[in-house]
Amino acid sequence: MATPGAQKNLSGLAQRLVNDGLLTDADALQAQEKADSKKIPLVSYLVSKKLVDGVAVAGIASEEFGVPLFDVDAIEIETDIIKLVDEKLVRQHHALPLFKRGNRLFVAVSDPTNLVALDEIKFHVGANTEAILVEENKLLDAIEKAMDASDTSLADLGGDADLDDLDIGGEDDQSDDSADTDVDDAPVVRFVNKILLDAINTGASDVHFEPYEKIYRVRYRRDGVLKEIATPPIALSRRISARLKVLSRLDISERRVPQDGRMKMRLSKNRAIDFRVNSCPTLFGEKIVLRILDPTSAQLGIDALGYEEDQKQLYMDALAQPQGMILVTGPTGSGKTVSLYTGLNILNTEDRNISTAEDPAEINLPGVNQVNVNNKVGLTFSSALKAFLRQDPDIIMVGEIRDIETAEIAIKAAQTGHLVLSTLHTNDAPQTLSRMVNMGVAPFNIASSVTLIIAQRLARRLCKSCKKPANIPREALLEEGFTEEDLPGLKIYKPVGCDQCDKGYKGRVGIYQVMPISDEMARIIMADGNAIQLADQAAKEGVNDLRRSGLIKVKRGLTGLEEINRVTKE
Repeated sequence: MATPGAQKNLSGLAQRLVNDGLLTDADALQAQEKADSKKIPLVSYLVSKKLVDGVAVAGIASEEFGVPLFDVDAIEIETDIIKLVDEKLVRQHHALPLFKRGNRLFVAVSDPTNLVALDEIKFHVGANTEAILVEENKLLDAIEKAMDASDTSLADLGGDADLDDLDIGGEDDQSDDSADTDVDDAPVVRFVNKILLDAINTGASDVHFEPYEKIYRVRYRRDGVLKEIATPPIALSRRISARLKVLSRLDISERRVPQDGRMKMRLSKNRAIDFRVNSCPTLFGEKIVLRILDPTSAQLGIDALGYEEDQKQLYMDALAQPQGMILVTGPTGSGKTVSLYTGLNILNTEDRNISTAEDPAEINLPGVNQVNVNNKVGLTFSSALKAFLRQDPDIIMVGEIRDIETAEIAIKAAQTGHLVLSTLHTNDAPQTLSRMVNMGVAPFNIASSVTLIIAQRLARRLCKSCKKPANIPREALLEEGFTEEDLPGLKIYKPVGCDQCDKGYKGRVGIYQVMPISDEMARIIMADGNAIQLADQAAKEGVNDLRRSGLIKVKRGLTGLEEINRVTKE
């Protein structure tokens, strides 16, 4: 029962929630105080902290205050009306202007007691405001969509005379530089900034800016899958490209050859995000791809990467060795760099000298001497390795072993008292050893230097909020690779999709094949054995291949069978 003191301090809506048994008086009072201190509506605070259900509180608010409850998805939001109110005001008060009739502006809110918001908007617009009640979650989605439409509706500029005269995809790349001269055009700057910020906030790994004959699109790669997020006017292709090239210190006058650059976005005093930028000339302009490099990913810790306990221990044991070579293999975007840097972060202590050669260095790690290779001036992987060996190293990391010279120097370093970490592009761990033999490395050198090989993939993680059990026949499960021992009590989940995830998935989890090089494997290598023989020996020694590791993640409910089929392709 509510105490008299608490009842006196509670607002009408908070008191109604207490009376209906959805909140205790103490929780309601605390929520009201927190919402006031954060200067956000009470309903927004309650729903964000999951103290009440958004649908339930919307129904109660509608009944309590006699305000109609609308489905905002069914209302066509007028873009011109959104622009009447400053974005900061909309986000601060969770209040979205929907449409105007005469001198009345109808505003979507989730908290009808938020009179401050309505008064501020009334003052800002110079029109009477009338509240329309909307569920909090739907309101937040509508605000994001409205702001995106407002910011990315650069099509409004498409009719400007200077844009109509742009040479889009012309045969003569030198014919029109006018598009590049005004790279500080405010709408373009605003658009690019928003795209980059949204990419960071939504956890994208890459951003693609792509010009075609009649359209220009922007896509994010999130959780390993590309998705279109904006289609600015094709007339702005050159300006957007020029803006990105200026930010990343590329030559904006050169559009005939690919260029590599880098830029940094500082989010706060303590956090900055780096972008690796590449431009490539296509038929209708320059495609620009940004790889988002978040330094905090190296500090997640090994437990966050998804290794099984036995796999983690094998990696930790290899890192504890004073010498030898650890190889991480997998396709581009499979998380190899994060795995290596997680290991380096563990090794990064005051008493060790660590040097890395990369193309380019993706993650900045204080305490590690990082070198960007530059083939144009002769700074190759092999020349950097030779320099490292003259600088009293303990640990060396090579971004990628691409040629026999780099491989031989790395192996020599691993044989002479140094721990070497590197990557190769192969499909699984056994094929890595065969690949090195094919490169020309002597089998004896491989057997005596390589201590551990990690093959990996990244699979999308099922959303905890909406995943549900899948009904899969026993025969199909056996065909997918599960054993008879796996079937009792086996529960497979499938994606559904909710407002907290992307089509049933949220985040990614690593799938690993962690293969230590045993004495028997070394003998197979010395005898010129092939990848099939090595894979058979690994299976005998209890090393799970990528497929089996993926099925373990499915068994634990972390990901779905369809996702494992997508990333392992077996």
